[in-house]
Amino acid sequence: MPKHKISKEKDADWEAILDEIDIDYLPIEYISSIIIKFQDGATWDIDIDDSRKKQTAEEIEDSLDAVFEEYEDNIDTIDFRLDLERVKNDLSKRVYRFLKLNK
Repeated sequence: MPKHKISKEKDADWEAILDEIDIDYLPIEYISSIIIKFQDGATWDIDIDDSRKKQTAEEIEDSLDAVFEEYEDNIDTIDFRLDLERVKNDLSKRVYRFLKLNK
């Protein structure tokens, strides 16, 4: 199967599509980092890409759950940084397959 590249002109379209999606569950595979801002002004930047080199996805999820539970009363915001290239590539493949199979 040929690889499909997404042109830079389509980035705005992808951003619009992703802005419209209501996410109830975010697979760890699509997260590149997490930034936790605490009420006291402290900030933690957790590099999920680096963690993948040492831990399984399940271990990372368990560690994050423990952090969120332990510090939930002190957390102000949590920002998830996505690996947008991976999201776009996976969605493109699925759309291509869907369209191909449903001709």
